[in-house]
Amino acid sequence: MPVSLETEVRMIKGVGPQRAELLAKRGIYTLDDLLNYLPFRYEDRLHFSKIKDVQPNNIYTIRARVMSGQAVRGMYGRNAIYHLLVQDDSGSLPCKFFHGGYLEGRLTPGQEVILHGKVEIDKLRPARREMVNPQVEVISAQGLDSTEVGRIVPIYEAVGTFGSRQIRRAIYATLQDLDSTIPDVLPNPLREKLHYPSRRDAVIQTHFPPAGESLEALNLFRSPAQQRLIFEEFFLYQLSLALNRIATRKADAIAFHVREDKVRAALKRILPFKPTTAQKRVLAEIAADLEKSLPMNRLLQGDVGSGKTIVALQAAVIAIENGCQVALMAPTEILAVQHFLSARRLLASGGYHVELLIGGLKPAEKAAACERIRSGEAQLVIGTHALIEDDIEFHRLGFVAVDEQHRFGVLQRKRLMDKAARHGHSPHVLVLTATPIPRTLSLTLYGDLEVSVLDELPPGRTPIETRMTTQSHLPGVWEFLRREVQAGHQAYIVYPVIEESKLELKAAMEEYERLSKSVFPKLKVGLLHGRLSSEEKDDVMQRFRRNEVQILVATTVIEVGVDVPNATVMVIEHAERFGLAQLHQLRGRIGRGLQKSTCILVSPARLADEARARLETMVRTSNGFEIAETDLQLRGPGEFFGTRQSGELGFHVANPLRDRELLELARKEAFAIAGDPAQKDSLQRILRLLPAEWQRRYHLAHIG
Repeated sequence: MPVSLETEVRMIKGVGPQRAELLAKRGIYTLDDLLNYLPFRYEDRLHFSKIKDVQPNNIYTIRARVMSGQAVRGMYGRNAIYHLLVQDDSGSLPCKFFHGGYLEGRLTPGQEVILHGKVEIDKLRPARREMVNPQVEVISAQGLDSTEVGRIVPIYEAVGTFGSRQIRRAIYATLQDLDSTIPDVLPNPLREKLHYPSRRDAVIQTHFPPAGESLEALNLFRSPAQQRLIFEEFFLYQLSLALNRIATRKADAIAFHVREDKVRAALKRILPFKPTTAQKRVLAEIAADLEKSLPMNRLLQGDVGSGKTIVALQAAVIAIENGCQVALMAPTEILAVQHFLSARRLLASGGYHVELLIGGLKPAEKAAACERIRSGEAQLVIGTHALIEDDIEFHRLGFVAVDEQHRFGVLQRKRLMDKAARHGHSPHVLVLTATPIPRTLSLTLYGDLEVSVLDELPPGRTPIETRMTTQSHLPGVWEFLRREVQAGHQAYIVYPVIEESKLELKAAMEEYERLSKSVFPKLKVGLLHGRLSSEEKDDVMQRFRRNEVQILVATTVIEVGVDVPNATVMVIEHAERFGLAQLHQLRGRIGRGLQKSTCILVSPARLADEARARLETMVRTSNGFEIAETDLQLRGPGEFFGTRQSGELGFHVANPLRDRELLELARKEAFAIAGDPAQKDSLQRILRLLPAEWQRRYHLAHIG
């Protein structure tokens, strides 16, 4: 039966209603979605390795017959190790599967299997070789079909019980029945210039590479077909950024008077210290933007403690002195309250009205705040996503600052900008991020923004000493912490918390009880976690700021924005459970005063290599950009920004870290087409050919 790109997956041979439900959880509803579900690696099944030829520390694909299989369980019946013995015509090979109890009953003597994995020396029997945790695929009783042998075979990540083999067969069958050509969004002149195959050929050859294709190139995502699909994803995303930038530049913003004496005097009045050279440079870049009638769209990147907030508040004062309101949006209530308290303190001398708008306000308080915002009495409004709710109306919003932007997403930023557009002008926008982003990913996430970097710490900041230790040394850690508190300082003790997991939260609460009663009975210990109400969080933080709480036991809610200069010690338990960027943000809560500060990372004695690499990086450096680069290399961009953000970027095969050169090329070509009036027809053709889902994915629906 002929199928088209719009055919629902449940109608595809080999899928059906039950598997369609599994695929829907991955956002796969149509054949087009399924064809975008690409292999994550490839195996050479033209040439299987013989068991007699395998050598330790190498990866092989072997076709063999099952001789025996048995699960051996530990003392409590958990963590079964499955021992498998296979044989081909050249010899036999033991295989070991950790946590392999699920294989019991699935592999039986006489079955033919294909194994792909690394051969290692058996540590208990050094003369013996074994394959550890290989990928295993059972060959059906009907034998192999043309998708499984005699070619380079694509391997897909299983979707629940829908395994790689079944996905491969379903995709192969649909490609035979596809009734039409796959629309090609890349303009022909561009495709020919870059020597790329058509989209149809690229899709087919990525799923089922032609004979003679390099296996190494495929597994590095460097085949011509893969390169074309990677380029296309980057090209469409960069095109959306280019068109957004053009649309923004056509908009009118309020041109602020920056050089007037009253503005200069107001800026000097609010500065609590002599600004650093970096702060002066960045403020000059921002001020130059604010003088123009084109809306500013600027990213302010600064490491932890570099003084981003004071720069944002100076820009806010320029706007307020020009008769405009300012909105500052923060990702959490704790950070919003922190900004509110800092702004109120710093701006008090200027007599500016600072308003706080968060979800935790009582209805009457919120109604009163909304009225002050609507009337213009509130000059600087600081809040969370509550700022973008439909019922919030500004009197004359001229400047928007968004803190920790990549926690929001592009569309939420745009909703806040639209509130100013109701009054006939676009606001100036400043995005602040404390997560140092390497240039490659900065282009990907913020390609529509100009970039300013604060690369200098304010005076009076002392370097933080970071140490690694183990659980067995905790008594010594507690003694060190006790001495610091007795010297008049304060400390944080941080525990990991998994979202929506009561178990982890309970651990933090139990430790608070134990520490306050048994370890520090004479000291004042507080508890802060995400399940507390806004009032409770605020009360705990205020008591900690006043030194009424000496030791704060906390979860990662303190990750951003908490500023207590008297805190000189941070102990992070289970430090191996945190990502590098998160550890760096947490560590940034100390070292904010003149006293020497110490961060102690507590972890088990035995660590996985990647976890050890993270902690050793923290000990070695406090440079946020170096930490971000290492974090990217360890985790990749999807995890670096979180799966949700990666999905919003619409990348199925492109990887900004791995494919830097293609990203740069795609950016150049996309901006060239968007900015060239002679290419208008070509641009309209691209937008016309894009399916609606693609337009949503690349935020192109409102353009053209």
